[in-house]
Amino acid sequence: MFSVYILYSAMHDRYYIGQTADLNKRIQRHNNKMEKATSPYVPWNVVGFVEKSNRSEAMILEKKLKNLSRERLKIFIDKYCNRPGGADEA
Repeated sequence: MFSVYILYSAMHDRYYIGQTADLNKRIQRHNNKMEKATSPYVPWNVVGFVEKSNRSEAMILEKKLKNLSRERLKIFIDKYCNRPGGADEA
């Protein structure tokens, strides 16, 4: 399984979208400033994720989400995303 995840930095009011096979490890990398693109905006919180059966499907969804406006991304999160801690909204 692969996860397409959406992070939010409240301190900088910024979203980040990515995909990974190990969500917990990937979030740790972001928050430990090991990823150049996201290091200036720590701390990050997972606001939602969607699981896909393979990397190809995850990459397709990631690309689509990165092309959404901020408002449409928020709608997607509310409507389709799983939430950290197991409270599914899908």
